[in-house]
Amino acid sequence: MTYLLNALSARAGEFIALRRDIHQHPELAFEEHRTADLVARKLEGWGYEVERGIGGTGVVGRLVRGSGTRHLGLRADMDALPVQEATGAAWSSAHPGVMHACGHDGHTAMLLGAARHLAEEGRFDGTLNLIFQPAEEGGGGALRMMDDGLFERYPCDAVFAMHNMPGIPQGRLVLREGAAMASSDYATITLSGVGGHGAMPHRATDTVVAAASIVMALQTVVSRNIDPLHMAVITVGALHTGQANNVIPAQARMELSVRSLDREVRQTLERRIKAVVALQAESYGVVAHIDWRPGYAVLVNTPAETAFARQVAVDLVGADQVTLQGPAVSGSEDFAFMLERVPGSYLFVGNGDGDSPGACMVHNPGYDFNDENLALGSAYWVSLAEKFLSPEATGR
Repeated sequence: MTYLLNALSARAGEFIALRRDIHQHPELAFEEHRTADLVARKLEGWGYEVERGIGGTGVVGRLVRGSGTRHLGLRADMDALPVQEATGAAWSSAHPGVMHACGHDGHTAMLLGAARHLAEEGRFDGTLNLIFQPAEEGGGGALRMMDDGLFERYPCDAVFAMHNMPGIPQGRLVLREGAAMASSDYATITLSGVGGHGAMPHRATDTVVAAASIVMALQTVVSRNIDPLHMAVITVGALHTGQANNVIPAQARMELSVRSLDREVRQTLERRIKAVVALQAESYGVVAHIDWRPGYAVLVNTPAETAFARQVAVDLVGADQVTLQGPAVSGSEDFAFMLERVPGSYLFVGNGDGDSPGACMVHNPGYDFNDENLALGSAYWVSLAEKFLSPEATGR
């Protein structure tokens, strides 16, 4: 695999420049018009059959070689975040309040680097579908593309994706079979009571006291209703009520984030949260309304595809640079929805650790994608595609 890494490293400058161009022009969910156009034009220039506008601003490039019947999907996300950049880089965001703080610029550039190599030198037999997805950051772009017929028009026998990860040495590849990233659900709890004077609390029903009790009671859901060996998180991230010290407010609003790594645990959390909130509210004489909003599913990597992805990683960089079964991550990813429809696997590439610039965590104003990963990431996709779509690849 030295030849492949060397070949893509020799071309890395082109895709570093492209990555920094995308970084300098970040676009939020479903607003990725410039990025999608750039991606589509590049793919068309390399001979791909391209469809734009899938799921809003999504792009798919298809390349068919030979008579092979296997279909492979490789996915990269394109959207940025509403964050004010503070990296000081020459390629910093030109749009105030918007930046690529999660490395989607790098993911897009890695897949484009692979796209060019596969178009010009790729050795495979089958159909390659490159999926450039909008709106991963909370917008549900994966679902939007699927609802728009993604897998009906571009069927895939397997689908793969990669994300950079600060805190892991640059270039190290980390894989995991099974549940790899958490589900994420959200709830707004509105409490309605009777307002009154702070000096006469007996003439009111206090939403502040009820809200405080609910916050504390919710802590027992994880500690007493969930198996200690299973991951679950309930975070009350906001509590809004009242404006004066001598006024008992008639309303309080709470915002919750709920995460788990198991589908049954996810259902249990929803059921118990709703029960605890309703009963606590009743005990304080207030009325609770719960607006429950399901978010991203648990991301589950399928065994056979993960084993295949592991072997590709080992063959490319050596076993000492691969974590075969890394820890699960409590963050969420809408690639999970694609994996509910098609078998596949999602892996991480280390962005840097220790005091290196790449160690800055994603969603931070000081974060930047590590350009040292561009050639490696492209080489990984090329290697995976050529092996998955090789004439000998049967029965997996």
